[in-house]
Formats: sequence, structure tokens, C-alpha cells
Amino acid sequence: MRSARMRTATLAWTVLVLVFIYAPLVLVVINAFNTSKTFAFPPSGFTLQWWRTALRSEGMWAALGNSVVVGLAATAIALVLGTMVAFAIQRHEFFGRQTVNLLVVLPITLPGIVTGIALNATFTSALGVTLGMATVIVGHATFCIVIVFNNTQARLRRLGTGLEEASADLGASSWQTFRFVTLPMMRGALVAGAILAFALSFDEIVVTTFTAGPTVQTLPIWIFGNLFRPNQAPVINVVAAALTVVAVIPVWLTQRIGGDPAARI
Repeated sequence: MRSARMRTATLAWTVLVLVFIYAPLVLVVINAFNTSKTFAFPPSGFTLQWWRTALRSEGMWAALGNSVVVGLAATAIALVLGTMVAFAIQRHEFFGRQTVNLLVVLPITLPGIVTGIALNATFTSALGVTLGMATVIVGHATFCIVIVFNNTQARLRRLGTGLEEASADLGASSWQTFRFVTLPMMRGALVAGAILAFALSFDEIVVTTFTAGPTVQTLPIWIFGNLFRPNQAPVINVVAAALTVVAVIPVWLTQRIGGDPAARI
């Protein structure tokens, strides 16, 4: 009897938490079809007018293109550097190993505004670099590396070194072992890390604000800049609704391909 009550209470609490999390997102999607130009609820009517307006917005498409370019470039950098550091820490012993591990993970724990201020000061004051697309990419790569690093290190830790040692015992070179043994087992973790890193970069706004300068506008910056402008609320609702739906894709892909291959052997 007590067990049944506990299950009911757990289910009720779970439903309450899910409603708390997703009700605002549902409200955004509903408002994307609202005839009202404000965030009023309930909707006064339903229309597709705001979707047509959003599709004709040149500023939105330009900002979206910038976000995609920045996300892809930052993810590429993170894949190379994050994977290399993960292999170095997980497969080798050296002085300061734990310190390096801490320093690599630290950027993801720092408040975004601290990272943004530090990068802005470094680019403008120390290096004399003009803020633009390149500085945004570097800024995003600093925390995207952590995502790839954590995914890669976790997979390497679970896999161990048994198969790699067996490959070496059978006469395979280090490159052959990496190509035919390690990489196939790591592929899921690398792809999952890349997807998560791109998603994190795509919606970043704080670091972008401090590293973009006046010439670069990513989609989150564009949304924030137009949020309180007259007559722009419906368009912002449309973009937010579209992003809400699209955001499901990387999460689903990560769960599908990010599993541990060792568990299937």
C-alpha cells in the first residue's frame, strides 16, 4: 500500500516538474500563431502571418548564418583540441596531469560574463585584435572544448586499453590501432560531443556580446535586440518556436549515437 502511494506521489511530482519546465515553451509556440502583437494569453486568434514575416526577415537569416558558421568553426576547433587533450590525459602519465584536467574543464564552470570580460580584455587590450567573427569563434571554442573533452574522456575511461594493447601485440602500428580499433569505438562519443558543442555555441549570448563587436550579430543577439521593439514580438515568437522544435533534434541524435559501444560487444 505504501509502495503504491509512493509511486503515485513520484508520478505526480514528475508530471508537475515537466509541466513547470515545458509549459513556457508551449506558450511560446502558441504565441507564434497568435494574431495579437503582444505576448498576450489566451490568443485572440490564430494566423500564419508572423511566420511569413519571419521568413522574409533578412536580418534573421543573416544572424542565423552567422550562428551556423560560428557554431561549426568552434565545434571543429573543439573536436581537434578536446580530443587531443582527452587522449593525453587518459592514456598518458605526466607531471601536472590533474592540473591540466582542471584547467581544461574550468571554462565551463566560470560565469559567462566573467569569460566574456576576460576574452574582451585579452582581444582588445592585450592583443589589439579587432572584434569580429574570428574572436567570437575563439570565444565559443573555449567552452565547446570542454564538452568534447568530457565526452571523449568518459568514453576512453570506460573502454580501457585492453583492445588497443591486443592490437599492438598483433603487430598493428599506433596509427593502425587508432584507425581500426580506437576510432570506431570513439565515433559515437565524438559525434555526440560535436552535436552538443554546436548546440551550446548556437544559443550562446553572453560571451558573444563581449567578443562580437558591432559588426557581427548571431541569432541570439538578434533575438535579444528585437525582443522589445514595437511590432517585433510576433516574429521573435516565431523564431523562438522554430528553435524550440529544432532543439529536439540534437538531443535525440546525441541519445541515439552517444551510447557506449563496449556495452554492445
